[in-house]
Amino acid sequence: MPRKTILLVEDDHDIRTLLAGFLSGEGFDVAMAEDAVAMDRLLQQGAPDLLILDLMLPSENGLSICHRLRARGDLPILFLTAKGDETDRIVGLELGADDYVAKPFNPRELLARIRAVLRRAGHATEPAQPRKRRAFAGFVADLDARAVEGESGAVVPLTAAEFDLLACFLERPRRVLSRERLLDWTRGRNADTFDRAVDVTVSRLRRKLETADPAAVDLITTVRNGGYLFAADVRDA
Repeated sequence: MPRKTILLVEDDHDIRTLLAGFLSGEGFDVAMAEDAVAMDRLLQQGAPDLLILDLMLPSENGLSICHRLRARGDLPILFLTAKGDETDRIVGLELGADDYVAKPFNPRELLARIRAVLRRAGHATEPAQPRKRRAFAGFVADLDARAVEGESGAVVPLTAAEFDLLACFLERPRRVLSRERLLDWTRGRNADTFDRAVDVTVSRLRRKLETADPAAVDLITTVRNGGYLFAADVRDA
């Protein structure tokens, strides 16, 4: 398999160097940037497979960077945040970040999160399977291509995390799914108890489906003390 490329944006020289060395030893090609200017310069040379982005950066912070990059595409983004900085985590997820790791962190945990994000984003090589397409409420989701189209054929731009959540609902329609189960299914065993990540991703998914088709309101309903329920009929397409 070709080596995956990670762009690491971190202003602390020691952390940047140590982390790059660790990831290189785990089989990744790592490019480094100390701020947004250096990052933009590297992005002009080509998109990496994953962006690791520190929140606290000089000049332009990680939240601002995430916002403008999300407006341009779906590059997978993993945030490095200060431990306990829950507000920034929520805002980062709202802006479309795929995951976050709180500092100080265990490098092995970070590695597991990186691999999970890459896998969700479709960068990992997987055995060929029969093509799976699901139709629901005027949309068609291609589970293999990880793409969703509306009735007009327009693509609904979902991040990896949003598509993973939608796929969970499509495989289990009209069932109440708890936040804990959704968190486990979409982020794996390495997820912590920060279940607001599920709430934020559900909110973003709802908003994008409703933007594509205003009739899609109430497609995902909240069940008090239960979790969420996907209210649409789902069929093979």
